[in-house]
Amino acid sequence: MTINTVQNLDNFSGIVLIPVFETYDKNIIPISFNEVEVSSKLFFGKKDTHYLTEKNDTTYLFIGLGKSIDYKSFKNIFRRISAKQKEHFSTSVALVIPEGFEDNQVEASISGLLLGTYNLGHFKSDKKEHPFLEQDFTLNLVTTNNHLAAAEKALKIAKAQLNIFDLVDLPPNKVTPKYLATWSKDAGEKYGFEVTVLGFEDSKIAGLGAFLAVGKGSENEPQFIIMEYTPKFPAASMKHIGLVGKGITFDTGGLNIKTAGMLHMKCDMAGGGAVLGAMQLIADLQLPVKVTAIVPCAENSVDAKSFLPSDVITSYSGNSIEIIDTDAEGRLVLADGLSYMIKNFKPDYMIDIATLTGSSIGTFGTECGALFTNNTEMSTKLQDTGDAIGERLWPLPLWDVYKQDIESDIADVKNYSGKPVAGAISAAKFLEYFTQEHTAWAHLDVAGVTFGDDEFAKSKHATAFGVHLLTKFIENL
Repeated sequence: MTINTVQNLDNFSGIVLIPVFETYDKNIIPISFNEVEVSSKLFFGKKDTHYLTEKNDTTYLFIGLGKSIDYKSFKNIFRRISAKQKEHFSTSVALVIPEGFEDNQVEASISGLLLGTYNLGHFKSDKKEHPFLEQDFTLNLVTTNNHLAAAEKALKIAKAQLNIFDLVDLPPNKVTPKYLATWSKDAGEKYGFEVTVLGFEDSKIAGLGAFLAVGKGSENEPQFIIMEYTPKFPAASMKHIGLVGKGITFDTGGLNIKTAGMLHMKCDMAGGGAVLGAMQLIADLQLPVKVTAIVPCAENSVDAKSFLPSDVITSYSGNSIEIIDTDAEGRLVLADGLSYMIKNFKPDYMIDIATLTGSSIGTFGTECGALFTNNTEMSTKLQDTGDAIGERLWPLPLWDVYKQDIESDIADVKNYSGKPVAGAISAAKFLEYFTQEHTAWAHLDVAGVTFGDDEFAKSKHATAFGVHLLTKFIENL
């Protein structure tokens, strides 16, 4: 995709996209652009409406934004136009940037247009590419201001999110732990970060006992992915951020096999996917921070070699864990990921992200992710960042009264409370146990927001929640 800035549309042929803020339906002054007028009886900029017309072999698409609009709505409106009006698009598109548009609005618009190219039909024999994906596609920004930096950033954000759409939506016989390991190595080479992968034997030597327990029932070997990004010109006072993402490529529940919802368990690596996408985006934007990321990837399967309820395993930290429920496996791989991060990399800030509990869905539905942290500054910044881009978080407590939920008689800690209440909180307390009281750690339980239903497909699919959130949080530290 090529992006140009033009001040007029002389000799232009293609489709012109014209965003319009809402006036009112009885306005006597028609909406107009380039001598094309639209009566307010037909269109007056109401949110989620559009009006299509043609003049002199040029198609004009007026897009209603409403009276006021947030970043996420901006993005969705332009994604909808791109996805559902693609028969009107060619390889030449002009986007009118109204006077007063801010860079974040330009970013959301262009990012949405590119996200609208996503097609869930990965294995369909008659799959057709969107015109925006053609090599000779050109997007002309019609403006007197310079928004090219915002436009380029929008493309990088959308490309990272599109890659994570793929990873989460592809089936588990495709996206195995080794597939994710290969993907991360390829991304590291392309975007500029180092990747180390510990397979089964190396993980065993390293002492990643909790991680290996989860993956030992699968014929697909677990992969412990470590990624390190350092800017080209590191500053002496540079901050160091650690990211850990749950990479369970499929979750049967293990021997505590799931009795419902297993169809969608290919999405159980969406937290790890968010970290992979964030690493791509952070490196692509060349942010002036040091970032280390770990994605422990495993498949939780049912087999004679699977770990058992009542097993006691030894984690990387050296602490013993009593297995109450093999379906509480995500916290086990994260425990080793967090411990490994702290011991070997010592980050200033640390965030883990995971599709961890149904309890978080029971609390928040699909509106936001659950946020756990005892660091007030991180809590505020993560919430503000999420609000700004429509990837919302809301805090739940880490009170010590919940420690009793993970106390074990036989081991240092148990992996599941066994209670039908406060499941997201007890899972967070389990993870906190392995953070060695790190003073700037946050846990994001995003089970309800990384995979779901919307207007862009008939079945549940990926949202790439977390990719932009993590990157923007780090960018604003």
